[in-house]
Amino acid sequence: MTRLLLIDDDARLASMLRDYLAGHGLTVDVAGSAAAGLQRLGDGYDLVVLDLMLPDADGLQVCRRIRADGLHASVPIVMLTAKGDPLDRVLGLEIGADDYVPKPFEPRELLARIRAVLRRGGERRRDDVLRFGRLEIDRGARLVRLDGTLRALTSHQFDLLLVLAERAGRVLSRETILDLLAGSGVDAAFERSIDVHIARIRAAIEDDPRRPRRIVTVRGAGYVFAREPS
Repeated sequence: MTRLLLIDDDARLASMLRDYLAGHGLTVDVAGSAAAGLQRLGDGYDLVVLDLMLPDADGLQVCRRIRADGLHASVPIVMLTAKGDPLDRVLGLEIGADDYVPKPFEPRELLARIRAVLRRGGERRRDDVLRFGRLEIDRGARLVRLDGTLRALTSHQFDLLLVLAERAGRVLSRETILDLLAGSGVDAAFERSIDVHIARIRAAIEDDPRRPRRIVTVRGAGYVFAREPS
């Protein structure tokens, strides 16, 4: 059963949408404020329907918060608004909303938009997951799993792992790795300690970090991510 989170303070609209969408196979939970919606994200949802005008925060701020959350950054978002300004739509899409529905709207239009976004999201999720045997790297959700279990990495460590994994089989020098990471916001301290971060990534994804088989050191040349651990 597909689960949606509706973040909207209009109780009458929320009740109507919950009943209508339930009749089409969708389970809808409702949060009447930004704070309640962000708190409920941890329950796990397939899509968020987010109102732009909330009593305690701007919907755009909520969208930014969701996109900055490592665990929920990839959840699709459909924004609702009573504003007719095209700029609001542009801003919503630029900060990460997947679609935008102006009020008033027909419930069946919203249902069609939700289904379209879920279809696109499913296609993206299939493409976003890199699989190397027991190791999965989910680029969209920015998560790493080994044997189905989440492994803890910082945001920069995830970016570093991704640089290596997307170029599996190629030896990358430290300088090349840092050039590839240049757009991800790493600071000078990270650059100076890249070998330490490699060690921490190994601790998270290697069966025996002392004898790494996934991220291999090539003496005098750099590192290589092995497609198939030896």
